[in-house]
Amino acid sequence: MRHGRILKDGVATAVAIDPNSQQDMTSAQWLPATTGTVFGIALNDKTLYAGLEAAFNDKPYVTPPTRPVLHIKTPNTHIGYGAAIPAPADGTTIYAGPSLGIVIGKRATRVSEAEALEFVGGYTVVNEVSLAETSFYRPAVKAKCRDGFCPIGPWMVDAADVANPNALSIVTSVNGEKTHATNTDQLRYGVAELVSYLSSFMTLEAGDLIIAGTPERRPSLALKAGDRVSIDIEAVGVLENPVVNEATLGTNQA
Repeated sequence: MRHGRILKDGVATAVAIDPNSQQDMTSAQWLPATTGTVFGIALNDKTLYAGLEAAFNDKPYVTPPTRPVLHIKTPNTHIGYGAAIPAPADGTTIYAGPSLGIVIGKRATRVSEAEALEFVGGYTVVNEVSLAETSFYRPAVKAKCRDGFCPIGPWMVDAADVANPNALSIVTSVNGEKTHATNTDQLRYGVAELVSYLSSFMTLEAGDLIIAGTPERRPSLALKAGDRVSIDIEAVGVLENPVVNEATLGTNQA
């Protein structure tokens, strides 16, 4: 089953969606599929990591990271399917961040890797939008946490309906043309490893979301005002959002 959130008569309303039915995505205002804390995982793409590994042996890093590198996507970044992604008014390039979203189903504390999947409620699509990244050990808040920089949705698919979350194709399209393809088998740390690791030092609550990992921010993932970006994850769904100049939304971001 799919579980979404829409705005109905001004109130956030949970909806269950039959995966076998045709869903008119324009019939409702979609909200982010989850409401919990959103954790991002940096450097979790094999190709991205391999390209930077040599640099990690130089200053200021000196040694490559031995654990997942974390960051937060703050609540102001969370938007739903169809909502506008604000691009900087000065024309600075932004980049799509296609990723599987892991939704926690129940409180998880000190969970072993062997039992971690029992604490996953489902999966969603995430576009972890970012400015160009220059710091990976300490992802920059200014690049990651601008308004609207984390579309989530359109829904969460029950974990039981996703046979293998570590082998799902992910296709990004811009203006109807395929620009990038990857797979969750390219993650350095899989779903169970991430849930277990985060729960080893913090309690994860139902509704919390882990962004499993994004690929290198290549030109094929570059976005500008006027674009429409969609991310299609096998067995999960398609997340689509327009990109607009932030000045048209009345935002004020430094």
